[in-house]
Amino acid sequence: MTFHTLRASPETVRVGVFDAAFPPVFHVESGDTVEVQCVSGREAVLPPPGSGLTIPPELSAILAANPGTQAGHIVTGPIAIAGAMPGDMLEIRIDKIEPGANWGYNLIRPLAGTLPEDFHDTTLMHIPVDAARNICTLPWGTELPLAPFFGVMGVAPPPAFGRIASKEPRIHGGNLDNKELTAGSTLFLPVWVPGANFSVGDGHGVQGDGEVCVTALEMCLTGTFTFVLHKAPSGQALLTHPRAETPTHFISMGLNEDLDQAMKQALREMIGFICSRTNLSREQAYAFCSLAVDFHVTQTVNGEKGVHGLLKKGLLF
Repeated sequence: MTFHTLRASPETVRVGVFDAAFPPVFHVESGDTVEVQCVSGREAVLPPPGSGLTIPPELSAILAANPGTQAGHIVTGPIAIAGAMPGDMLEIRIDKIEPGANWGYNLIRPLAGTLPEDFHDTTLMHIPVDAARNICTLPWGTELPLAPFFGVMGVAPPPAFGRIASKEPRIHGGNLDNKELTAGSTLFLPVWVPGANFSVGDGHGVQGDGEVCVTALEMCLTGTFTFVLHKAPSGQALLTHPRAETPTHFISMGLNEDLDQAMKQALREMIGFICSRTNLSREQAYAFCSLAVDFHVTQTVNGEKGVHGLLKKGLLF
C-alpha cells in the first residue's frame, strides 16, 4: 500500500466529458492511497483582483490551456487501478477532503436549475471560505458550516456510451452530487473498462439536497482516496449501479430524467441490497424500506435526476 499525490494540471485534467477511450494519467495498485488536487471555475466566475480571494495557479494554468471554456466540470484523472476488469467493483474510500482555495462561488444561470421559468438573469456570488473555522460567509452575513464533498466521482463509462457529458450522472457514477459523500464515507462503483479509470472533481464546500439553483458552493478541493478492488466471480458482475455508505448509513442511488423513475430505482437498489445481506424476502424488504429507509432527492438539475435511500446501520445487521 503506497501513498501517491496527483496534482491538477493541463495534462492531468479534462473538462466536461467522460469517455472510456481516455487513457489513464496515473496508475496505482489496489490498496493504494492517492491525494488528488481538484480545481473548479472558469474565467467568468473568477473573483476580481483586489478581493483578497486567491486563485490557485493550477486553475489559472488549466484555464489558459483551455481558452474559451464556458461550462463543464474540471475533473482530475483518470486513475487506473491495476487488475480491474469489467464486472469488478471499485471501492473508493474518501479519507480526507480539504479546501484548496479561500473562496467558492454560487451561480444562477438562465434556462438552468429547478425553476428556469422563474429566474432569467445570471446571478453570481463569490463566497469567502475560512478553513480554520470551517465556515463560509454568504454576502448577507450568514455563516454556513462547511461539509465538503466531490460532486463528480466516476469510473470510465461503458465503451458503448462513447463520449458523454459530465453533467448527467449514470451507471458509472459521475456527477452524483450526493452531499452524504463527505470524508469518512465510501463509494462503490461498477467497473466497465480495464483499469476502472477513476476521475474526480466538481468540489462542493456545502450543498443542500436538491442543489436547486444548479450550483452548490463550487470550489477547489483536495481529496485523499484509498482504492480497493473487489474481483467478480467469472461471468458475474458484482454491481450494476453506484452504491455508498457512511459511518452511519448504507446508501442506494437512483438516476433517471424522471424523478419518479429515479425513486423507483433507488428503492429497487435498496431492496436488492437488503435481500443480499439478510434472509428477508423481497416483500419483507419492501415493507422494511417503507418503515425504516429515508429517501432523499439528491439533485434535480443535472438532466438525470437523483434520489438516494438511507438505511441506518444496525437496524438489520
